[in-house]
Amino acid sequence: MKRLILALALIAMPTLAQVGQDPTEKIQKLVTLKYADPQAVANLLRNFGVDVQVDNRMKVIALSGQRNRVTTAEDAIKQLDVPSAGQKDIDLTVYFVVGSDLSNVAGSPIPKELDSTVATLKSTFPFKSYVMLDVLSLRTRSGVNADASGQLSGNRITDFRVRSASLDGDGSMIRLDNLKAGLRVPIGTGDKIQYIDTGISTDVVDVKEGQKLVVGRSSLNGPDTALFLVLIAKVAQ
Repeated sequence: MKRLILALALIAMPTLAQVGQDPTEKIQKLVTLKYADPQAVANLLRNFGVDVQVDNRMKVIALSGQRNRVTTAEDAIKQLDVPSAGQKDIDLTVYFVVGSDLSNVAGSPIPKELDSTVATLKSTFPFKSYVMLDVLSLRTRSGVNADASGQLSGNRITDFRVRSASLDGDGSMIRLDNLKAGLRVPIGTGDKIQYIDTGISTDVVDVKEGQKLVVGRSSLNGPDTALFLVLIAKVAQ
């Protein structure tokens, strides 16, 4: 990543030979992208000493800062915004795993692909049993929000959503913005039903492609039972 940033900085040296231009003057620029993911580009530009704001829907990046730095960032965007940098599909899967000291927790056996992850959880959270509550999968595209939900017994609802997903420069790391995942449990009857939400909400999650990442832990019905969220993110082929 550092080598990529350095290479872009060298390629995009600003040319401010124009008469009367002060390289330290504060300016603002709007740059529209055709191909690259705005959020991924913005993540790189923050290392250029400029303030960056992104609108993923309009594919626009707003730059502000000293003229020489904004010019360098603009030239870097030109190097990144090429047809080969087009948006890619990203597959996201979240596993709802429940650990409990109680004997009557409903769920399915832990799938083999999560054996090592749950073994690690047991070493830190030694609950008597671990079960799989639900699995939700969705496919999203760089810079696009997505959500999925599931229906469990007892009118319980599992929910998983992200505001946007993006790739870093070499595609090995996937960034998820505003991730929310959890369980909604109804209370009450008839017209007075309300839902209690239990889960995880985080502004940013960085996950390596294919990594099984434990996003977080949330208590269910007190300290004897906990909900764990395990996330896997992959670039669709």
